[in-house]
Amino acid sequence: MLKSSDFGSDFLWGVAIAAPQNEGAYNVDGKGLSIWDTFASRNGKTKEGGKPTQACDFYYRYKDDLLLAKALGFKVFRFSIAWTRILPEGVGRTNKPGIAFYHKLIDECLELGLTPFITLYHWDLPQALEKEGGWTSHLLLKWFSRFVTVCAQEYGDKVKNWIVLNEPMGFTTLGYMLGKHAPGRLGLDNFLSAVHNATLAQAEGGRILRSEVAKAYIGTTFSCSEMMPYTNKETDIAAANRMDILLNRLFIEPALGMGYPHKEGFALLDKLHLHTKAWKYTERMKFDFDFIGIQNYFALTVKHNAIIPYIQAIEVSATKRKVPHTAMGWEINADSFNRMIKRFSAYNPAKDIIISEGGAYFKDHLVNGVINDAHRIQYFQDYLKAAYNAKHDGVNLKGYFAWTLMDNFEWSEGYKARFGLVHVDFKTQLRTIKNSGYWWRSFLKS
Repeated sequence: MLKSSDFGSDFLWGVAIAAPQNEGAYNVDGKGLSIWDTFASRNGKTKEGGKPTQACDFYYRYKDDLLLAKALGFKVFRFSIAWTRILPEGVGRTNKPGIAFYHKLIDECLELGLTPFITLYHWDLPQALEKEGGWTSHLLLKWFSRFVTVCAQEYGDKVKNWIVLNEPMGFTTLGYMLGKHAPGRLGLDNFLSAVHNATLAQAEGGRILRSEVAKAYIGTTFSCSEMMPYTNKETDIAAANRMDILLNRLFIEPALGMGYPHKEGFALLDKLHLHTKAWKYTERMKFDFDFIGIQNYFALTVKHNAIIPYIQAIEVSATKRKVPHTAMGWEINADSFNRMIKRFSAYNPAKDIIISEGGAYFKDHLVNGVINDAHRIQYFQDYLKAAYNAKHDGVNLKGYFAWTLMDNFEWSEGYKARFGLVHVDFKTQLRTIKNSGYWWRSFLKS
């Protein structure tokens, strides 16, 4: 049986949450509206009309929820700062009550012996800035720099661990090309502009933190999925390669100073390269992060589809292929997870790797006050074993953060998809620790 001590005494065991998914209190104490407040208020954008207005009520219940994280045995608490609590209009005046809230949250973490990891951007752009173009605007870098600077100067004396962006591929694709997430925009031009600005922002955010926070430990997080061709046909292999460039290479390679990926005949990349050719941005996209955050929720099997513009690829779902999957339909494949850890480490083997999120949604059933989520426990056992094997094979793996402490507002899924180690009754806000939470407590004691 794998034990937490097998990972070493200095391994970072954490649990993660995000402001727009947990805090609620969306319009109190001077907070401005975010793109998710606006997007979720539109009919049909989230399942059953779920909105982040109250969420888990973490804004008022943070002390009790931190006690839960502590009781489960975690040593690290990863959370994000809501941009609109700090700067309600995105720029300009600061909001003292919002700034004070995160001071109280940080102080409570430190009092409990929980090491705070701050995520600066976890998908909740101020709506006021979206009206001016959002992530597609040439002013984005100026706006983001202001936000990062305020946070670094306010909290840098207490917090040394920082994550600049959460999954830039996620919010640029889903929010600015496919329209499935906030702000709901469509089209390739929106996507490419958002990608380029996010690439610049992750590096600029790192530079600001380096200059403002003494002894800072700085990283950023990348979603990643192994791309497996459906058949051995050259067309399917080429389709998987194109998907791999977009989902796995597009943001990390510029950060490492490699610029955007190249592939002859891939018209989408040709359009993206026009940005760097015009403005010589390659150096500005580079930053020497202390750690790379990896968030791998599923592997993907893809095949060629000529109808799909540019990418000419489509997923062959796990349900269709009848392989193990979560309630989201995401393939469960711990061996693939192991390979992705090694692949990201191979960019620079000396670089620290942190699994900054890991978890799964399964349909939970509350029976007589008990949630026996055996599938989630098995998931963590398998994926932690895969992580251990990667570390044993030489990967400089430094931490694993479980997603997530408690069931929350899961973006376009509303409140239907539950990833938490703690069940939340969203009508009463009653918390119930799932068996997976008790499993973590036992594991972390080992």
